[in-house]
Amino acid sequence: MSDETTPDEVHIGTAMRQRRLDAVSYTVEDHVATVTMERPGKRNAMNTILIDDLDRAFADLDEDDEVRVVIVAGAGDHFCAGHDLKGILDPAAADHWREMRETAEGKLRHEEVMFYERSLSIRDFRKPTIAAVQGACMAAGVMLAAMCDLIVAADDAFFANPVLRMSGAGVELLVEPYELGFRKAKEFLFTGMTIDAQEAWRLGFVNRVVPRASLESDTHELAEEVAKVPPITAQMVKRSINDAQDLAGQRQAWRNHFMIHQFTSNTQTALGMLERRKQAGSMKEVFEQRDAGDEG
Repeated sequence: MSDETTPDEVHIGTAMRQRRLDAVSYTVEDHVATVTMERPGKRNAMNTILIDDLDRAFADLDEDDEVRVVIVAGAGDHFCAGHDLKGILDPAAADHWREMRETAEGKLRHEEVMFYERSLSIRDFRKPTIAAVQGACMAAGVMLAAMCDLIVAADDAFFANPVLRMSGAGVELLVEPYELGFRKAKEFLFTGMTIDAQEAWRLGFVNRVVPRASLESDTHELAEEVAKVPPITAQMVKRSINDAQDLAGQRQAWRNHFMIHQFTSNTQTALGMLERRKQAGSMKEVFEQRDAGDEG
């Protein structure tokens, strides 16, 4: 973090400072940083700008030696409703990745850089991270939360990944087998079921369930406890646990799934569903048409 205050950086007293990017803001208070996704009107669905801003925020906080723990949060009523498809589907959205996605290899490159590698960069971030989840946590939102070391869920949080109904093979990293257990992961993905906060806690996906009104303060309190561990100790133990997961095959399984995801999303079935999505107002409308027997 630069010693010189930039126009989007504000110092509050001596203990807190804030910075606002286009779609993300972050605050640093003592040894705890809170990175907040700032698209509440879109339920914090992740578009290119938000993903880039998350990457910028984490890069800043990696360089700030005062920061020992990072909280990832979402503004408004929901944590994250998944990927925002508008930039991918709507030419008027002017997303610079859209044209690249016209070819299979371009689509692979986009999703490898923006979804796969950016997610892993949060998982591999050297400092401990905590997701503070409220409301909807869906599809890529589940993936994002799972990249964090700990998850605190508000009692109104719910988790779902209905992407198989859209003919996609989940999202880019198949986190569910490791977070829910293999058999429950199959049920979760095959049925598109919703899991509430208490069930997520029972299954071991979240560490704590707290009242919605105290989500922010309870998560910060947990972060302060984690921050008491000497930074080098916390970082080395995090690396050791991540290495244990990788040695057990997690990273290779994720890479394998990413390629399966690429193949599946380029099948005629998936491309047809995507085209119907372009013509419809929402995926809900596509599902209603199909379930009524109007779609093959």
